[in-house]
Amino acid sequence: MIHYPFCGSMKTHCWNDIPKEQMNPAFARQVIHAERMTIARVALAKGSLVPRHSHMNEQVCVLEQGKLKFISDTAEFVISAGESIQIPPGEPHSVEALEDSVGYDLFSPLREDWLRGDDAYLRR
Repeated sequence: MIHYPFCGSMKTHCWNDIPKEQMNPAFARQVIHAERMTIARVALAKGSLVPRHSHMNEQVCVLEQGKLKFISDTAEFVISAGESIQIPPGEPHSVEALEDSVGYDLFSPLREDWLRGDDAYLRR
């Protein structure tokens, strides 16, 4: 397959070329900020915890490998490789990695807080 780095208004991205940002010892991410959405490839070590937080973005997590537990104020959901979870805007939630996990978080609209660096909750 031929990959064109830029063609008209379309653009390709290669995860191997996007630097990993080590947020804390057990959580790393790679991020693509598009015009209207943010896509993050995340890697969480078993036992890793993303603290309770909320954001104005709708989020869909697509899990490629592992098992994650999402905890909201009213329920707990466990997803495994090949499954997804949809989190509405403003929904407080936390995440625990039950196994070493790799997944993709899709956010709409764009994660402006990540662009500004207002993501201290991920750096603990």
